Amino acid sequence: MSGLKVPTMAEMLATGETPDVLFWVGCSGSFDDRAKKITKAIVKILNHCDVKFAVLGAEEGCTGDPAKRAGNEFLFQMQAMMNIQVLNGYEVKKIVTGCPHCFNTLKNEYPELGGDYEVIHHTQLIQGLINDGKLAIKGGETFKGKKITFHDPCYLGRANDVYEAPRELLQKLDAELVEMKRCKTNGLCCGAGGAQMFKEAEKGNKEVNIERTEDALEVKPNVIATGCPFCNTMMTDGVKNFEKEGEIEVLDVAELIATAADL
Repeated sequence: MSGLKVPTMAEMLATGETPDVLFWVGCSGSFDDRAKKITKAIVKILNHCDVKFAVLGAEEGCTGDPAKRAGNEFLFQMQAMMNIQVLNGYEVKKIVTGCPHCFNTLKNEYPELGGDYEVIHHTQLIQGLINDGKLAIKGGETFKGKKITFHDPCYLGRANDVYEAPRELLQKLDAELVEMKRCKTNGLCCGAGGAQMFKEAEKGNKEVNIERTEDALEVKPNVIATGCPFCNTMMTDGVKNFEKEGEIEVLDVAELIATAADL
């Protein structure tokens, strides 16, 4: 994050400041080299729009989503309780996430453990910034004449009914938004959810991400847009499987907007 302003909650507290929003980076956004680029894009947008935000830094732990989906409720509750203790200690009210898995867990599963926060996905935050006139897509012609298809992350779409925010953002670009045959409420998983990201594939005749990539290839896009680091990995692997990486880019919505806004 060198060259970017990323204050931690501890640093803000030391100066007597309170951020308007906590940016929950997530495991992928912190450690995965590809996902770090998505994190940077989100930070660039937050900085450009003068959003007063902070991160937890080393105090942020995994939300516990993979543990819970894999069936280890005990580990999930341990991880969740530690995070809730930190969040409540800082009196956090609003959280933006770069990952739908974190978004879903913090929004829907932390309240019953004592963690009540307003939680939004980064596409919703960026949509709000554009609607409020704080962010202008001035270099939208970067994507002029290109075809973009959006892959709905399960925990953003079907689990939380967020379908329009990412699409509204993509429609701000001078590109053609094309829908896959399976999209929105009828979307297909990329194959990484439910902790599948971290285990070997089970017996079958095809990987789920290959099936999903075939859906995308049918509409002949230049860009497959995602809103989740897991989906990004799976769709990237799918594109590589078909040796199409020279023709098709897999980019997060935040990266597309940051590029279009010339940040």
